[in-house]
Amino acid sequence: MDLRAFNAVPAERLRPMLAACCDVDRWVDRLIADRPYDDLAALTALADRTAGTFDDAEVAKALAAHPRIGDRAPGASTEAAWSRDEQAGVGDDARAALAEGNRSYEDRFGRVFLICATGLSAAEMLAALRQRLGNDDATERAVVRDELRKIAVLRLTKVVDQEVPV
Repeated sequence: MDLRAFNAVPAERLRPMLAACCDVDRWVDRLIADRPYDDLAALTALADRTAGTFDDAEVAKALAAHPRIGDRAPGASTEAAWSRDEQAGVGDDARAALAEGNRSYEDRFGRVFLICATGLSAAEMLAALRQRLGNDDATERAVVRDELRKIAVLRLTKVVDQEVPV
């Protein structure tokens, strides 16, 4: 939908589209409440600022919607389709190394490894995973929050670009 449609679509129809971008109620509520937006830059700036303030519980909730890097998200949901597209750089040859890295990361930090995968090769994702295993907990929480923020804003631009009837 274009920005005009985004501003006009009923909240109950917009809510699931925004939750597909980032499943954090406060983020979704804020983006809906602050309509109308004059331009895409205003919308994405608010989305970016709000996502940058997520607390640990909000990050955990949002992470529950993300598959492991290297896993093919099943199903026909918007989130699954976006995940498959975002992880297009992961070929079968890299899946085993990423699966091993994911296990190490989850053992170390107790959550799924999250990275904004759009445009990254499997080698780049694996290198980032390995580097981040050396982070302390506070540093890694900040990195995860930032990666989640980037993914949310990127996906939001997909919502505004897609053709959805009002």
